[in-house]
Amino acid sequence: MKLLLVEDDLALCQGLIPDLRRAGYAIEQAHNGVNGLYWASEEDFDAIILDLGLPKKPGLDVLKELREQGNSTPVLILTARDSWHERVDGLKAGADDYLGKPFHTEELLARLDAVLRRHHGQASNVITLNDITLNVDTRELILGDTKQLLSAIEFRLLRYMLLHPNQVLSKNSLSEHIYEDDHLRDSNVIEVYINKLRQYLGKPRIKTLRGQGYQLLAVATKK
Repeated sequence: MKLLLVEDDLALCQGLIPDLRRAGYAIEQAHNGVNGLYWASEEDFDAIILDLGLPKKPGLDVLKELREQGNSTPVLILTARDSWHERVDGLKAGADDYLGKPFHTEELLARLDAVLRRHHGQASNVITLNDITLNVDTRELILGDTKQLLSAIEFRLLRYMLLHPNQVLSKNSLSEHIYEDDHLRDSNVIEVYINKLRQYLGKPRIKTLRGQGYQLLAVATKK
C-alpha cells in the first residue's frame, strides 16, 4: 500500500517510518503543506497521514483543497493541539479519522488499517474475496482448508490486488504501491511474485493482459 506522510517533525518521521514499512506500506514524505498538497494531487496514494500544524500551508487547508479537487484518498489527521473544535473542523473537511500527539505507534497503525478497511468496505481485519481470505494481522492466506504464511512482498501484492478485484492493474501501478525504491519499480520482480501468488491461488485466478497488466478475478475461470 502506498502511503503519503505529511509531517514536519523529522524526528517523528524517522521513528515512525520503519514501523510503517514493517506494516507493509511504501512511504512517500512531504514536510510542509505545499509539498504535501502537490504530492497528494499528483500521485495515487492508498492513504495519507496529515499533520495539521504544517509550515507554508496548514494541514486543514491541504485537506480542504484535496476534497475540493474530488480526491477521496483516506486521510488520518495528526495534531498536537488538544482542541475539540479542530477535530470537528477536520472531520467536517473530510478527514476519515483523527489522532492526537503524542500517540502510540500501535494505535496509529490500527487506526490506519481501520480507515483503509472502511474505505474498501471491509469490516474486519481480514480481506475476503469469495473463497480467498487474507488476515492482515498475521499475513496469512487462507484458501479452503489451506493456510499459507506470506512473505512481506507477497502480502503487499495480494492485499493490493484483493482491494482492487477484477481491475486491470499495470506492472508499474503494482510496483508503485509495493516498493519505495525506483530501481525496483523498473525491474521484472513483480512477475516473480505474481507467479508465486498463482502457485497459492491457482494459475487461472490471476489473468495476464499483455501490454496492460494483471487482473485478480473474483471467481476463477476455467481454461
